Amino acid sequence: MDFSQRIGGRLMISRPVTWLGVAVAAVLLAATPAHPQDAGNGFLFKAPAGAVTLRGGFDRANAGSDLFSFATEQLTLKRRDFSAITFAADVDYRVTPRLDASFGVSVSRSTMPSEFRHWLDNNNRSIEQTTEFIRVPLTTSVKMYLAEPGRSVGHFAWIPSRYAPYVGAGGGVLWYRFEQSGDFIDFATTRVFPDDFRSQGWTPTLQAFVGTDVSLNPRLAVTTEARYQWARSRLDRDFSGFNRIDLSGFALTAGISIRY
Repeated sequence: MDFSQRIGGRLMISRPVTWLGVAVAAVLLAATPAHPQDAGNGFLFKAPAGAVTLRGGFDRANAGSDLFSFATEQLTLKRRDFSAITFAADVDYRVTPRLDASFGVSVSRSTMPSEFRHWLDNNNRSIEQTTEFIRVPLTTSVKMYLAEPGRSVGHFAWIPSRYAPYVGAGGGVLWYRFEQSGDFIDFATTRVFPDDFRSQGWTPTLQAFVGTDVSLNPRLAVTTEARYQWARSRLDRDFSGFNRIDLSGFALTAGISIRY
C-alpha cells in the first residue's frame, strides 16, 4: 500500500527547525572601468589556465509544488524550512581571455522535525516525523567576464585586475532525495502508524549566475555569487498523487578562488 493510500492520498512532512546557519550575504560589485586596475604589484609569469573555487552560503528553496503546500498546511512546517546552508566547488578552464568553461557541484541539505497540526495520538501525544531534503546539482556552464580579468605585460608577466565581474549560464543533472520517517495517521481510520517514505533520483537542471572576483594577489581572489537553479522531477510511488516536486532555488555564496 503506497503513501497516498495510507495517508488519504496526501503527504505528511516535518516541523520547522532553526535554520542551519546565517546566510552569507553576497554583494555583487560594480563593473570595472575599461582599463582594469592592477592587484598590487604582484604578477604571474603567464596568464592562468583557470581557477578552482570553493564557496559557501545559503540556498533558498522555492518549495513551490503541491507536495510542499500540503506539508506546510498539515504539519508544523514553513516553506523556508526547506532552505539550507550550501557548499559548492567549481573548476574553471580558460577558453579565451574573457571566457571560461566551468564545471561545478554543490550540495544543500535540510533536516526538519515536525508534528501534525491538528491531530494527536491515542495517548494524547504529538504525532511526530522528520523530513530530509537534499539537492546535489552537477553542472557545466559558460562563464563570461564583463571586463578583462587581467592583462599581460610583454611575454613573461600577467597582472590580475582588482575586480572582475562575470555572468554565466549552463545546465546538467541534479540528484535529489526527499525522505520522511516517523509516525503518520490514516485519516480514514485515525490509526497512527510508523513508516518511512522516500523519493530520490536524477533530473535535468538549468542555471544562471552573476558574480565578481576580487583579487587578493595573483593567485587568490575572493568570489561572491548569486545563482538561480531550475529543476523539477517526478516523485516515486511513495508519494503518488502529487505533481512534480519543485527542486529550484536561489543561492547566495562567497568563497575563495585559486588560480592555476
